Amino acid sequence: MRRIAGIVLAVVLIGGVVAAVVAGRQGEDTGTATKTVRAVIGSEKAEFFADPDVVKALAAKGYTVEAETSGSWAMEGLDLKGYDLAFPSSQAPAVELAGRYKVRGTLPRPFYSPLVVVAHRAAAEVLAANGLATLDAKNRGTLRMGAYLDAARDDRTWQQLKGADRHGELSGTLFISSTDPRTSNSGALYLAAASCVANGGRVVASEADLDRTAPVLKKLVTVQGAQQSSSDGVFRDFVSGAGNPLVLVYESQVAALLAGGQRPGDLVVLYPDTTVNSDHTAVALTEDGRALAELLGSDPKVRERAVRHGFRPQGAAAGFASAATYLKQELTGVRQAPVPTSEVLHEMARRARG
Repeated sequence: MRRIAGIVLAVVLIGGVVAAVVAGRQGEDTGTATKTVRAVIGSEKAEFFADPDVVKALAAKGYTVEAETSGSWAMEGLDLKGYDLAFPSSQAPAVELAGRYKVRGTLPRPFYSPLVVVAHRAAAEVLAANGLATLDAKNRGTLRMGAYLDAARDDRTWQQLKGADRHGELSGTLFISSTDPRTSNSGALYLAAASCVANGGRVVASEADLDRTAPVLKKLVTVQGAQQSSSDGVFRDFVSGAGNPLVLVYESQVAALLAGGQRPGDLVVLYPDTTVNSDHTAVALTEDGRALAELLGSDPKVRERAVRHGFRPQGAAAGFASAATYLKQELTGVRQAPVPTSEVLHEMARRARG
């Protein structure tokens, strides 16, 4: 009970933990499961760990997972004593956690997902007509990050774009909704990608780089007002028709929606021409945690379910079963931006929100 009280107190203090999801309480046969692994995971992986087929596959290898969700950057503020695994959404917070808990060796990265922008078709077509995007399929295209940052610097509005006057929902300042970069991985990686473009294609690494890129990053963030701490919330709002017409999410969220049989006709997926892959990186705090992390990347049944939930397995692009009209199977034409250090990302987020 003291451990549970400690984690709850941390939630109150940093606002990072969204909910608790316990994998294995689905009424499924736990088979040969004999070991319980306690894990703190990014919220975007909650449905994966709660999937009865994932529960069953892990149980067959002797493991049951108790998973609690947290913002990836917020994990740094949690007391993880008594936990077996921390599983944030990218490498930078994982490296920080590994250093804190003296975890040595290579950190497993079983799967990944690039950041994308989901748009309603009217918004995507207006962006394309004004040189801010290109469309290569009915429901798929590319966001031109350089042109988008220029629009942000100029505080451009939808009304200033040709063709927007035919769509009453396109009004006000043009911007992409994202999560809070101080606590959320997707929000922080958005700044990483944008800062690389603003810094001439180079990773932000110095005080001069921070000073150079801070003004446009602040515009990207402050125009949004209050930001949510989870990409799940902004994506659900978008799918329901609420909120902003442009939203930054993980590709995995779109893929999982499509794999579930939904085909939103109004949905267009825009791949930023400069983006960042979210490498889901596991920090094993115990031997059981390490064994589980290795299973996530090696067990064929678990990898199959990861794809079903929209994650791209490492080293197996052909295994990513995308809906061709919405998603790219190969990430051709998409540049991967280098990610700044954790320290630089934190400072970048502080300046953007400040």
